[in-house]
Amino acid sequence: MNKVILMGRLTRDPEVRYTQTNNTLVASFTLAVNRRFVRQGEERQADFINIVAWAKLGEFCSKYFKKGQQVGIVGRIQTRTWDDDQGVKHYVTEVVAEEAYFADSKRDPSAENNSTFENTFGNTEPGSMGSDFEMSSSDDLPF
Repeated sequence: MNKVILMGRLTRDPEVRYTQTNNTLVASFTLAVNRRFVRQGEERQADFINIVAWAKLGEFCSKYFKKGQQVGIVGRIQTRTWDDDQGVKHYVTEVVAEEAYFADSKRDPSAENNSTFENTFGNTEPGSMGSDFEMSSSDDLPF
């Protein structure tokens, strides 16, 4: 299984290019991901991970992701090699994004005391989301 889940901040705006063969959009950016532990007396370290997003996901990333923004990426690790004009072999390891998410909290000063869920979905009452399922008490549970 090859699955990577990352959360970090963009070090620059996504860079967009198109493939020569079929004109497919490719967005590339680098994610600074903090390491989990900090050694005593040292600053927190980060890993800088190259991300590639193709087609519609690449378009989404290029349109909505900006430098400094915190995002979540789900994808797979890919390695590739190529020879340059001088015959030198180059190796690169990158994450090919399969899913991308906003991870920053919403920055609305008028909604400082509200949770992120309420900012996104509003203040909902149980059963108001259109579900036909309602539970009146725990005695109704079949287990």
